[in-house]
Amino acid sequence: QVQLIESGGGLVQAGGSLRVSCSASGDTFSNYVMGWFRQAPGKEREFVAGISRSGGNTRYADSVKGRFTISRDNARNTVYLQLNILKAEDTAVYYCAARTSLYWSTHDKDYDYWGQGTQVTVSS
Repeated sequence: QVQLIESGGGLVQAGGSLRVSCSASGDTFSNYVMGWFRQAPGKEREFVAGISRSGGNTRYADSVKGRFTISRDNARNTVYLQLNILKAEDTAVYYCAARTSLYWSTHDKDYDYWGQGTQVTVSS
């Protein structure tokens, strides 16, 4: 079992940047594929970015490709999401998730553990 806590969300102007973090505790962090999802009010939760256990492979939703970057530091049990060139449509609660698998997934049902989320609000 692993526990996940997100931090770093906040209010930012359109075109700005911020970095959200997910700190893990419990089971060995490097055993998990990690992902970031987001959910806006009235919308379904959607995949944002995923990263392999070693950090060597990443995948992004088309809507954020070129603007967001996922990374992980297994020594610090932390996964990060750098959000650049933010748009109003990026406003959502951002969730960190862990998957007990060798492989990444874009489907939220394939993830075993979830954080409580951190709010990112982009003003236009």
